[in-house]
Amino acid sequence: MIKNTELITEAKAWIRRKNGPDEIIRVVPELESKSKVLVYNLYTAFEETPDHLGRILFDEQGYWIYDGEVLTIAEQEQLAKFIINYVERF
Repeated sequence: MIKNTELITEAKAWIRRKNGPDEIIRVVPELESKSKVLVYNLYTAFEETPDHLGRILFDEQGYWIYDGEVLTIAEQEQLAKFIINYVERF
């Protein structure tokens, strides 16, 4: 069974960047995936034409992997933790 995450709609995550100013990242779940992998696309948040920063994928056991070349390991970990611990606030 896939790790149950609460992030099923687009959200914004604040990350501390090692090699630049801190940034808000747009996290967009890929809803049309037919595999048993959860995919979250990562974009810059407030640009008219946002940069794609890669993807974070979660397998059935809840392990994640970053598919991209832009983010450092610490930044990847921050975003994975954000996705895992996300709770919708009303």
